[in-house]
Amino acid sequence: MKFYKAGEIPKVGNMFFIFGDGGTGKTSLIRLFSGKKLLLSFDGSTNAIINTKDVDVALFEDIDAPQMQQLVNTTLGQLVKNHDVIFLDNVSALQNYVLENIDGASKDGRQNYQKLQLWFRNLGMYLRGTGLTVVATAHQIDNGSNGLDGKGRFEADMNEKTFNAFTGPFDLVGRIYKEDGQRWIDLDTENGNHAKNRLDNRTLIKASDLLNTGDPEAKQIQKEDK
Repeated sequence: MKFYKAGEIPKVGNMFFIFGDGGTGKTSLIRLFSGKKLLLSFDGSTNAIINTKDVDVALFEDIDAPQMQQLVNTTLGQLVKNHDVIFLDNVSALQNYVLENIDGASKDGRQNYQKLQLWFRNLGMYLRGTGLTVVATAHQIDNGSNGLDGKGRFEADMNEKTFNAFTGPFDLVGRIYKEDGQRWIDLDTENGNHAKNRLDNRTLIKASDLLNTGDPEAKQIQKEDK
């Protein structure tokens, strides 16, 4: 436990969790951030950062699967101190690796998922404890129209309790998507999708404006329904 006196609470980096379909530009979001960046890639999709000069890459492969948890923990433990931004690309794939390692460890399947949730909760808390800026991405699930208003249609492609355990420390959770040639991020909890924004009052932003946070007077973007 750490204790800080009033007025002495240190500033730490913000944590962003972005989910969406393939091809919506999740990996390329790393270009928005400044400083020395570490990308942990769990699906091999590094083409979006080929020409970057400030991104170190830890590329996990299928051969690493049996030791995935240990490798992730070791990689972070060794490299976070040399970086300003930590980017975990495709935690949907990471979840599947971890679940495969845990699955069958107990005859009670519920205990396997409890272990999965615990590992991701610890990972999320570790990342928060680094004090660095953290970004995690995931694929999405499209549940189709949910009722007449269609709310709650999209969610991250993760076990729901695992998602909640992991993203608890995150400041911003949003869904990235493309429309009319532009990339948008939905941060509106009232839409029923996985979303939250503890940094300012914006509920819909252009992806390029992701880092324009912390302004309590930040303007909302209004889009007409088509």
